[in-house]
Amino acid sequence: MSEVNVTTRRPAVVCDGVVIRYGDTVAIDHLSFEGHAGEVVALLGPNGAGKTSTVEALEGYRRVSEGSVRVLGLDPRRDHDALVPRIGVMLQKGGIYPMLGPAQVLHLFAAYYHDAEDPDSLLDLVGLSAVRRTPWRRLSGGEQQRLALALALVGKPSVLFLDEPTAGVDPEGRIVVRDIIAERRHRGICVILTTHELSEAERLADRVVIIDRGRMLADGTPSALAIGTADGSIRFSTDPGIDTAGLALTMGEGATVEEERPGSYRLRCGDGASTPAVVAALAGWLAERDLAVGDLRTGQSLEEAYLAITASRGATDPPASEPSERRHRAGRARAPRP
Repeated sequence: MSEVNVTTRRPAVVCDGVVIRYGDTVAIDHLSFEGHAGEVVALLGPNGAGKTSTVEALEGYRRVSEGSVRVLGLDPRRDHDALVPRIGVMLQKGGIYPMLGPAQVLHLFAAYYHDAEDPDSLLDLVGLSAVRRTPWRRLSGGEQQRLALALALVGKPSVLFLDEPTAGVDPEGRIVVRDIIAERRHRGICVILTTHELSEAERLADRVVIIDRGRMLADGTPSALAIGTADGSIRFSTDPGIDTAGLALTMGEGATVEEERPGSYRLRCGDGASTPAVVAALAGWLAERDLAVGDLRTGQSLEEAYLAITASRGATDPPASEPSERRHRAGRARAPRP
């Protein structure tokens, strides 16, 4: 976690009672949350939940109908020209000249800033030095993502907006992206992250904000959300087809064991508690039968917590419907006027 003391500082990002309407449609419904320096905040929700509209309002490309947004104490629309040099925006697609290579693009964008990161160092950082002259359109999807991240970093921003930063990135590239985000957080940068990859959000985020239909469903740390929705069950993996009835009997009155898929099991104790003694009894039962145990978890993952939260609130996953201006304004988002 970040070493920055966020409790004594003014929030870097503030969404306060925000309402955004498109005609008669309410896309954002009185949404409030904050992001602090040295903190990664992940915005999660199904397609059409309002994530894009929220981020566009924070970047200054979407007008709010009610409430207010502030980034670094500035109004993103009224103070847009002053804010743009202080934020970095990474888009999932678009906004990059297709015929230019990574080195040319980074040097071009660096020229827009008075105090930019060294483009060649950024190429090394994101692992693109070997393809520095390859046109953007010939880069792989993962390489394009890493270049988009480098462009978001080139102006030494105080707030980073990252849209699906690991989408389409290979395992080695994901490690690079995670390390870069962690290092920027350590520097005191506020990172606002949108993603559908819940495992990545769990790895990267200090706080998670779950929204659906523009409304807040939950706001907390990944561990707090997991604890708050946990049912005390234990999940483990071993050989498929074990004697689930026999294991349940060993675990005591009221215990049940379900093979959710071949080799993956869920144990629920009668009293709902996954105590160390229960874990030890489970391990002993498996050891007596010479069964190897893997992936034993006594809590929930962020993905499981997310599904529990959205299911309990009746959340749906409609087709994406939010109009977006950012893809057409990507150059302006990243590059201030000289």
